[in-house]
Parts: sequence; C-alpha cells; structure tokens
Amino acid sequence: MADGDGDGDDDGESVDKTTSMKTVSRHFFGDGPDEPAFSISIIENMKEDYGLFVWPCSVVLAEYVWQQRSRFVGANVVELGAGTSLPGLVAARLGCDVTLTDDAIRLEVLDNMKKVSQLNNLSCKVMGLSWGVWDEPIFSLYPQFILGADVLYETSAFDDLFATVSFLLQNSPGSVFITTYHNRSGHHLIEFLMVKWGLKCRKLLDGFSIMPSSKASKISGSIQLAEIALNMDKA
Repeated sequence: MADGDGDGDDDGESVDKTTSMKTVSRHFFGDGPDEPAFSISIIENMKEDYGLFVWPCSVVLAEYVWQQRSRFVGANVVELGAGTSLPGLVAARLGCDVTLTDDAIRLEVLDNMKKVSQLNNLSCKVMGLSWGVWDEPIFSLYPQFILGADVLYETSAFDDLFATVSFLLQNSPGSVFITTYHNRSGHHLIEFLMVKWGLKCRKLLDGFSIMPSSKASKISGSIQLAEIALNMDKA
C-alpha cells in the first residue's frame, strides 16, 4: 500500500530536517533528461510511515504513465494505496481526472496527499478507501485506469485488494488495473486470487525495460509491471 525510492534524491529540498525529517524530492518526466516536459514535487517523511516515501515501484509506474500518456489524456484515474501519489500526480499533470486513495485510517498519509496535490498545483480528489470495505465512497468511482504501485506487498491484504480491484473493473467496463510490484514470493497466491476474482493479466513487463537509463541506475530490485483486466472469457 505504499510507493518507492525516487530518482529525485539529489534534488530534494530540506523542509524540516531536525524535527520531522521531511524533504521535498523532484521527479522529472520528458523524452530526454536535458529537456523535461515537467516535474512533480513530492513531500516525503523519512521518520514516519512507509506510505510517506517514494519507493521504486512508484517511480516505475509513474514513468509508465508518462510513456503511455496518449492512453491517459483526459481519462478518469484512481490510484489505490497511493501513499506519496507519484503515479497519480503524473496522470493529473496529463489532464486526467484523478482520485488518490489510501487506507481510511491513515490520516497522515491522506493529509500528505492533499499537500502534494496543492504543491504541484493539481486538483486531485483525496479519498480514504480501505480494501475490501464497501463504504459509500467506492460506489462513486468509475475509473478507466486503476493504478497501484507496490500494493502487492503484504500477502494478508491480497484478497481484499483483488476484491476491490474486481469491483472497480466491473463498475467501469473496459477499464484496466496497472500495477508494479517487486518479484517476491506470493506469485502463486496472486495467480489464484486473479482466478478467484475473475481477472486476467493481459500484459507483463520487466519494470526496468521501460526506464530511461538515467532513472534505472538509481533504483534497485526486480520489479514487474502488469496490466490486469476482467477475464471476459469467464464473464
């Protein structure tokens, strides 16, 4: 439910190091490192919850959104377990109608989402959404794209995650869930739950294959990117 290790470490501006270890990192997007189209600033907190870091999976997913921008322009997008929200903010910068979500009990993370949206002059909605909980707000979401960076982290939460993803995909025919995750254990459980919830993987990529060399050199680990949709053969 969090996102990861940014490429903006060297560009971070200290906000309040002595008390809260907050920093602002900048993440650049464009067709070349010398001419970025835009940057996104992220408030991170090095002493708090893992939802307040930019993890590697988030960097990869945000880059994919940028590279696939022709698909995203003007789309309705929901980011699950958004944390610092880098992929969702890139989508918003491309003109998408974006709703950033994280666990409803993580008030500091939700507050940080509002702050980073304002910091980047973007108008993203922020919503508390706990996976597998059918509160009223989830019924108002009709995303064309569902984003999730490093949401396949805690195996105990996988079933609730896929239940939520399946509901949102059914709520928006033709929609797709795009997620990045580390190659950890749990692949058999993922495959089992996709079958259980009527989903199928329609694209699977090595995350590093889409990264510019200038960004790939700053992140580590084995990261996969998957596009998941409803399995219409079972519908």
